Amino acid sequence: MNRIGKAFENGKAFIGFLTAGDPSLEKTEEFALEMVRAGCDLIELGIPFSDPIAEGPVIQQADLRSLSAGTTTDKVFQMAADLRSKTEIPLVFMTYYNPVFSYGNERFFARCKESGMDGIIVPDLPFEEKGEITEIAAKNGVKVISMIAPTSQERIRMIAKESEGFLYVVSSLGVTGVRTEIETDLDSILKIVRENTDTPAAVGFGISTPEQAAKIGQIADGVIVGSAIEKLIAKDGPEAGKEIYAYVKSMKDALKRI
Repeated sequence: MNRIGKAFENGKAFIGFLTAGDPSLEKTEEFALEMVRAGCDLIELGIPFSDPIAEGPVIQQADLRSLSAGTTTDKVFQMAADLRSKTEIPLVFMTYYNPVFSYGNERFFARCKESGMDGIIVPDLPFEEKGEITEIAAKNGVKVISMIAPTSQERIRMIAKESEGFLYVVSSLGVTGVRTEIETDLDSILKIVRENTDTPAAVGFGISTPEQAAKIGQIADGVIVGSAIEKLIAKDGPEAGKEIYAYVKSMKDALKRI
């Protein structure tokens, strides 16, 4: 059974992101388990890529550190399998289509199944092109998570109607990164989403504080945080585990109070 739905069963979900291999794959696994211990509901594992066009400078640098450390897609799959043997938390890959295509669609999703992955997010694969992977992914029990940006209402309806797993609602136009203000009309976007699907909707891009998490958690089913976690890793490197635990716990506690 796909585990993604479990992330949204107990209140508002906290979804945390880690770039696999930053600063090492062993540390990624350690940090992920700290996040689980702190109450994280779903973990996104980023497969590093040399041209991550949806990412801001924090995650771009994390990708470069990971690649420089010798991270490969094969090694990420092995780490994911090791992590899966220690936790039942839902696990989702965040990557770009080039690493998937280069690996081979059939082979990539077969490895996802073997490793216990539950879903995948591919930011540079447009809705119109996702047929490249949906059938192969479904055959291997992997949900293809769609992203919704602040675009036309008709496009939001179209994406929502065909969604699975959860919907990744992008809070702002542009790339990932910490923001002091989120000015997108998320209420309107989420209203359209809920009129067209029962799939849970989580908001990402720019969320970094418990106050922001609590505010967005009032209207969304969950929040997604990546850059704020990667900033801790950039600062503390291999010793970031305690900081990650404390940060994730503070974010999850804020969502629990809603």
